[in-house]
Amino acid sequence: MQQSVPLRGRPKQEPIPGAARRLSRYVAARTGMWNEEEGTSMAEPSLYERLGGVFAIAAVIDHFSDAVVQNPIVGQASKNPELREWHTDQLGRLPGLKFMRTLWVCNVAGGPLSFTATKPGSTPLGLEEAHRELHITPEEFDEVAAELGRTLDHFGVPAREKDEVLAAFAAHKGEVTEGSMASA
Repeated sequence: MQQSVPLRGRPKQEPIPGAARRLSRYVAARTGMWNEEEGTSMAEPSLYERLGGVFAIAAVIDHFSDAVVQNPIVGQASKNPELREWHTDQLGRLPGLKFMRTLWVCNVAGGPLSFTATKPGSTPLGLEEAHRELHITPEEFDEVAAELGRTLDHFGVPAREKDEVLAAFAAHKGEVTEGSMASA
């Protein structure tokens, strides 16, 4: 397992083996979607349910967001001056960003929470306007996606769910990197 350095004195969060799977089964049982006799789900749980709901998603986003700040390519030491400035001088906004990222994942995973863009754009999620001024390149986007993948691994997220989260993230690459294309 990858070792991480706690940020701001917080203890490292250890993944709980099988927790997401057990929580998903619990949710299915409580909603009448689990057949205890056969040990099968009567309906496919949403990605949101399979990830463990908002609290599990928030824990992943918390870890992921802190890891991005420390990432040498897209964080505080980034060669991209806009990303470097955000990850050094704008950290007071990080709790709000974590909240918005949590809402976004809950929304795209089929959960009951809705994401509304703070800077509406041409797409329903408005990601191009929120990221335009950061001039994020496709390579930088890929590094953030890799950091998300490492975070999902840290929490022991099963391959199927990890692939679905990363696919949802990758689907917005064009929007997020639009600012770098305009300045090219």
